[in-house]
Amino acid sequence: MRERVYLNDGWKFSGMYEDRMRFPDFDESGMEEVRLPHTCKELPFHYFDEELYQMVSGYRRKIFAPKNWQGKNVFLIFEGVAHESEVFVNGKKVCEHHCGYTGFSINIGDVLNYGAENFLTVKADSRENLNFPPFGFVIDYMTYGGIYRDVYMEVREQEYLEDIFVKPQAEIGQRIYTPLESEITVHMTEDGGLLRQWMRRKGETEYQLLSEGEVKHKKEILRFSNFQAELWDVEHPVLYEIRTELLRNGKILDAQVVTTGFRKAEFRRDGFYLNGRKLKIRGLNRHQSYPYVGYAMPASIQKMDADILKKELGVNAVRTSHYPQSHYFLNRCDELGLLVFTEIPGWQHIGDEKWKEQAVANVRDMILQYRNHTSIILWGVRINESKDDDVFYERTNAVAHELDPTRLTGGVRACKRSSLLEDVYTYNDFIHDGKQPGCEKKSGVTSDMEKPYLISEYNGHMYPTKAYDCENKRTEHALRHANVLNAVAGQSDIAGCFGWCMADYNTHKDFGSGDRICYHGVLDMFRNPKTAAAVYASQQEERPVLEISSSMDIGEHPASNWENLYIFTNADSVRMYKNERFIHEYKREESHWHNLKHGPILMDDFIGNAFETEEHMPKGQAGSLKKLLNAAAHYGVAHIPKRLYPAILKLFLGYRMNMAQVTDFYTRYVGDWGGASTRYRFEAIKNNKVVKTVIKEPMKQVRLQVQADHQQLKKNTVDVAAVRIQAVDEHGNILNFYNEPICFEIEGEGALIGPPVIALQGGMGGTYVKTKGLPGKILLKIKSAQTEPICVEFMVEIKENTKECSAETESV
Repeated sequence: MRERVYLNDGWKFSGMYEDRMRFPDFDESGMEEVRLPHTCKELPFHYFDEELYQMVSGYRRKIFAPKNWQGKNVFLIFEGVAHESEVFVNGKKVCEHHCGYTGFSINIGDVLNYGAENFLTVKADSRENLNFPPFGFVIDYMTYGGIYRDVYMEVREQEYLEDIFVKPQAEIGQRIYTPLESEITVHMTEDGGLLRQWMRRKGETEYQLLSEGEVKHKKEILRFSNFQAELWDVEHPVLYEIRTELLRNGKILDAQVVTTGFRKAEFRRDGFYLNGRKLKIRGLNRHQSYPYVGYAMPASIQKMDADILKKELGVNAVRTSHYPQSHYFLNRCDELGLLVFTEIPGWQHIGDEKWKEQAVANVRDMILQYRNHTSIILWGVRINESKDDDVFYERTNAVAHELDPTRLTGGVRACKRSSLLEDVYTYNDFIHDGKQPGCEKKSGVTSDMEKPYLISEYNGHMYPTKAYDCENKRTEHALRHANVLNAVAGQSDIAGCFGWCMADYNTHKDFGSGDRICYHGVLDMFRNPKTAAAVYASQQEERPVLEISSSMDIGEHPASNWENLYIFTNADSVRMYKNERFIHEYKREESHWHNLKHGPILMDDFIGNAFETEEHMPKGQAGSLKKLLNAAAHYGVAHIPKRLYPAILKLFLGYRMNMAQVTDFYTRYVGDWGGASTRYRFEAIKNNKVVKTVIKEPMKQVRLQVQADHQQLKKNTVDVAAVRIQAVDEHGNILNFYNEPICFEIEGEGALIGPPVIALQGGMGGTYVKTKGLPGKILLKIKSAQTEPICVEFMVEIKENTKECSAETESV
């Protein structure tokens, strides 16, 4: 049986590699002690030189090889090293790898000293002048450096399972049919042997024997069709564990468990179908980067992003732009039912033949390493936004179809009617600028109407928006996302769309806002929501959503005109009260975004029936005055629409009103100038019940709202808790212009990632707490000048967890 030994602890690091580092007698006293995942350079939040992380760095670690490993295969496995790496064991070079986004493994059994210490050295080159993807030209994202994913060893017998591909496709016809077909690659030293396969639903205890067969070839197929599994779906992602055993003479030599789900994912000419039903893809693009440490975040943070996408933003899909991402993230997508479009590394540039050879190798590695993730529905085999290159892309498509005939290929382009060698025309549609339609029609873009069509990006650079921008800009940002979603929902032959993007990210000097940040996200870099996040969140039904686009402070708007204020909700209706007086009940059907189940709703009434009940006006006069004042609130007095002129004449001539009276009514009922503070209350109604309430009134108290994604941390690998911070008023409304300093103090068995003092951006920010490798408590104190301090307590587990240990073994 195989054993796994995690090597995430005990590393020495230097930002400058020396060739002497690979030899056992190298003096390590000048090296820094680090744990994995690790970034070669911790960076400021913004305004820094991207050359800081571009270096050739060195890592060293001791490995003790027990004598009972001798005669076995000992594989050293790296999940991700950015970006070009060379690996040495006891001074001997054993491997080099030329991609920072795929894993690699080496059998080091022949170079180990058994019963003794061995010296492992890694040379990691994170410079951006390397001749392989995504490098060669400018890139609109930072690429960072270091050993930023897990490293471990697997000890296997002389005969073992090399690879298992469990094909996830179900058949949907008169009945649901879930044939199980596994493609199994074995490493055998002699003829004979037996393969046996078992299955259980994930979380259950007992396996069910499925099938067995003799090993006659290096690659064998096991098939089993006499069962009906529950289908994996975006709403009910049922998973199964398939255990494959390799036996000889009744003895189990090796065993592996693959987690899979059964589903039928189809792109057709008229859209995307999951398990036979048409499903509109509604997704966001995701970069795997974070403040300060770039890519170097562990399992907990990777899983958190998937949870945010599915549970907080309510999307059903994610595109891993522009490279394969952590298996921890993909595992969580499998568990949550989050559809994934993943692609090879690259951004616009295509290099020379050597460069292309590595790109083809990246396709091979991506598919071999990720094809057991049920959530993946499409392989991206074209360099993002690159020009046509038929010979090159014939090769990438051929590799993808050879290694995984169950999934289609796509290739993200920014040009219309380009050469289409992939199965799906995937296109970045940036036509919408606030005035143009939300999307182009399929017929205006694709070069083959018979093939499926998918929008892979929209918005993003078209309207970068910061959390601290003015209210009107944040609202416009949200509406542009709604406009595209609405337009795509209205096109029956578009499979769906992926917005650009989930969260803000650090970028190179050529892009972004000059501070090394692209403010393209619906979340900030710490994963706090901007207004646009509510557009996505309101499309799901799992949790109640009620967001108001405005703080209801009239002075925030030019000329103190309300202009357009919006309600984002997934409720049936929203009741609006002003100073506890009912104004209006806005119903879902009133949204102008008719193709969305829950579109934004324009607030266009600030008066209600007050003129009849409080001013005792005749109904005709009250109606005309209400129309006039609501229009003045929206357009301003100087820009009243001509269609209201008859009503104005009727007020002045028919009801003998004068301008002073109209102004007085406007001031008291709309403008709120000079009177008592106004309190607005909004109630979301679902199934005739109030499910959420939002109150807007002049703030009286600032407090910090702190959310840690988890507080029980693991000690046996680097574990990190994300702490999101929002400055809010007494009703929980974000104070978008509270950009004050926040101070952190930490005690116990943890450390901060990032500085001890930050400034909030748009009333929001965050920090990260990481473990140091010892059990016990961590206490994080958060302070701001105008708020009460907050303490967050974390507990680093004491119980050993061998599955993610740094020095212990695990039977697999």
